[in-house]
Amino acid sequence: QVQLVESGGGLVQGGDSLRLSCLASRLTFSSYAMGWFRQAPGKEREFVAAISTSGRTREYSASVMGRFTISRDNAKNSVFLQMNNLKPADTAVYYCAADSRALPNKSNSKALEFWGQGTLVTVSS
Repeated sequence: QVQLVESGGGLVQGGDSLRLSCLASRLTFSSYAMGWFRQAPGKEREFVAAISTSGRTREYSASVMGRFTISRDNAKNSVFLQMNNLKPADTAVYYCAADSRALPNKSNSKALEFWGQGTLVTVSS
């Protein structure tokens, strides 16, 4: 079955950087738009960033715009999230998602085809 495996999470201090990776298997990766979402303790899952199949279209939530960058490498079946200037408010479990029909966003998140298990990012103040 399709697998999305996130990695790169950890404990960092405010202002630090982290790079998350999501490795996809058993799907034609280049045919899937990819997204990153996060869920903080006690809060609903929220959209973070998305990238189209070619990588030409990228979208971000207002809270991470200018600090996070999403990218992908179709040859390596991977999508990345470079997170700079991290803040305690960025503490959450980060999930990657894949969909062959639409760019992931806040509105369609519940209908996305595949999800990873998540990786925890903790930012201390």
